[in-house]
Amino acid sequence: MHRAVIRAGVVALSISFAGFSQSEMPLRDRAQKYLVDLIRLDTSNPPGNETRVAQYLKAVADAHGIPAELVGPNPARLNFVARLKGSGRAKPLLLMAHSDVVPVDRTQWSVEPFAALLKNGVIYGRGAEDVKSLLAAELAVLVELKTRGTKLDRDIILLSESDEEAGSSGMTWMVKNAFDKIDAEFGLNEFGYWQPLASGDRFYQIQTSEKVPTRVKLVGHGTAGHGSLPRSDNAVVHLARAIARLVDADQPVALNATTRAYFDILAKSPGNEWLGPLLAKLDNPASSAAAAKEIESRSTEYAAMLHTTVSPTMLTAGMKINVIPNVAEAQLDVRRLPTETKDEIFARFRKIINDDSVSVEPAGGQDMPATEPSSLTSPLYIGMQKAIRASEPRAVFAPLMMRGATDGAFLRDKGIAVYGVPLFDTEGAPRWHGNDERISVKNLQDGTDLLLKIVKEVASSRPE
Repeated sequence: MHRAVIRAGVVALSISFAGFSQSEMPLRDRAQKYLVDLIRLDTSNPPGNETRVAQYLKAVADAHGIPAELVGPNPARLNFVARLKGSGRAKPLLLMAHSDVVPVDRTQWSVEPFAALLKNGVIYGRGAEDVKSLLAAELAVLVELKTRGTKLDRDIILLSESDEEAGSSGMTWMVKNAFDKIDAEFGLNEFGYWQPLASGDRFYQIQTSEKVPTRVKLVGHGTAGHGSLPRSDNAVVHLARAIARLVDADQPVALNATTRAYFDILAKSPGNEWLGPLLAKLDNPASSAAAAKEIESRSTEYAAMLHTTVSPTMLTAGMKINVIPNVAEAQLDVRRLPTETKDEIFARFRKIINDDSVSVEPAGGQDMPATEPSSLTSPLYIGMQKAIRASEPRAVFAPLMMRGATDGAFLRDKGIAVYGVPLFDTEGAPRWHGNDERISVKNLQDGTDLLLKIVKEVASSRPE
């Protein structure tokens, strides 16, 4: 094993190893402790260094007698898999969360992003929302089940995969080389959440489907020359116009089974009555674009579920201010509806741009599958509702199509129903990938309590 990996392991183990033996620590405190420790392990991707987290998790599992292992092809970027055995009466339940986080621009943070600062009841740090909070909750629940000797009808598997944020190499390796270690009936993953309704009740959004990342590169071509002589054949101008046309264009509106159910339920909830009259307009091509714009004026989150989205994120052009370049390039983060194909996207973009001087090309990156949504009648989907309604009989539930993407798509493609579990409140505007990412201690602890209830509802042994 490389020296860097060994050093990372020492760092992980030195964070708070003494606390691992405290089996009587309350579940809520354990989740907080784990999250603080996990945030302090910098797993910014690139480069990742997710083995830091994997070794930390392994130390916790070992301290509590939970079988676990580190697997993967890269010693610095290992996945973690643990399994708590049940009776085998039912197929396993998979708990999953990725161990890497996106990079930070420290100049934009008001606190040190890897210090896990606790301020006014809130934990600050990269990964506090995306998604070390979920990983901490899952680890805490696994330890709770073990220390209490909970009888299980199905194995509980905990997977912490590497490289979700950049290339999904951790999950794709697991699927190809170690699928038997994570094969399950269904799984719980990131990006479900709840929000308060105007009535005071909670709206639980269970992610059952995802949009598909489709990275697009636009390349503008022109004639190079001196900057003092403006010319119409300018690659930068061609590219700028192409970007503007794409961003300003109305992408086709299309509801699928998940989004139709989501909006139908949402429109009937207190405070969202405004949505009802717009839903019928979304099905009419003559009125869909205007209806989508009206929805966007109230909620960009809702609007992103209605159509493929286009976000220019990177520009490259030129070598000197007084030299007109002959090539200019832009990269676009496109999230397409799972009912659309890549070919349809590229053909539509070329038609919208309508400029032979601009090519539309694949930009590489993650190649994720478009899959059918997870079932709304599985024991896990029903069990989540039952566990929540036990204490919140007026709770409202809806399936959610996530505007982003997760590693869950690779498991859905293998026949495993994966759900974004709605443990946490969005606490206003989500800060996934944002500056001063944070989660309140109460939100984390309440969500961990809820996860335990869900797992026990779905996996605990029943009397004969």
